[in-house]
Amino acid sequence: MQRIALVAALLAGLASAGCASRPTNAQIGTGVGAVAGGVAGNVLFGNTLGTVGGAAAGALIGNEVGKNQRRR
Repeated sequence: MQRIALVAALLAGLASAGCASRPTNAQIGTGVGAVAGGVAGNVLFGNTLGTVGGAAAGALIGNEVGKNQRRR
């Protein structure tokens, strides 16, 4: 149940933060990476530290991947 609440909170935050203008690929990559990393960290480690660490690592990786993507 905690995992569902965590994912819902992260998605709500991302949805409300992107209303001002069209986000860049780096911003999209950061958000997607943070959510995916947080979920993966929670599944692998099952504690708060694993979730936060996974989200941070995912955000960093997602940002770098997003920077290297072309907008279509």
